[in-house]
Amino acid sequence: MSENFDLFGNPWVDKPSKRGRPQHEVTPRSRNRVSMLVALGWANPRICSALGITLPTLHKHYFYEIRQRDGARDKLEIRRLELAWELAEKGNVGALREFGKLLERSDRMEIERELSSEPKHEEPKVKAEKVGKKIADERRAIDADADLMAELEREASHNAHH
Repeated sequence: MSENFDLFGNPWVDKPSKRGRPQHEVTPRSRNRVSMLVALGWANPRICSALGITLPTLHKHYFYEIRQRDGARDKLEIRRLELAWELAEKGNVGALREFGKLLERSDRMEIERELSSEPKHEEPKVKAEKVGKKIADERRAIDADADLMAELEREASHNAHH
């Protein structure tokens, strides 16, 4: 392999042979990158910036990957589960633990989904009666008087026992 690569794994070009930007080459690796970034929820302009391509180029070459946005996260989770299970079957204890964590996470997500989809049975709220300031002050005074009388009675019964 005589080709040099940059920090990000892209082929290094010492001197461009033609004017302008070189033609974008679609590879299985770049398709996987786009699929992964879509699954992670990246916006199209951010994906373009990461890959060093324009938005029209992204749409032209990776239309299928972008169209899969709705199910991409689930596909990524499935692949993680598959890889963990394959390694666990070969005796990798760490992979078995990771599979267990992924399974628990999946169960939690399913429970949360079920709880959020259940219709909530709320009792109809009774509208509070609108009252003016004078009536509200009178009610607070009556409540305060009743509280004071109750406290005095408690003290009197407490003193009567001593």
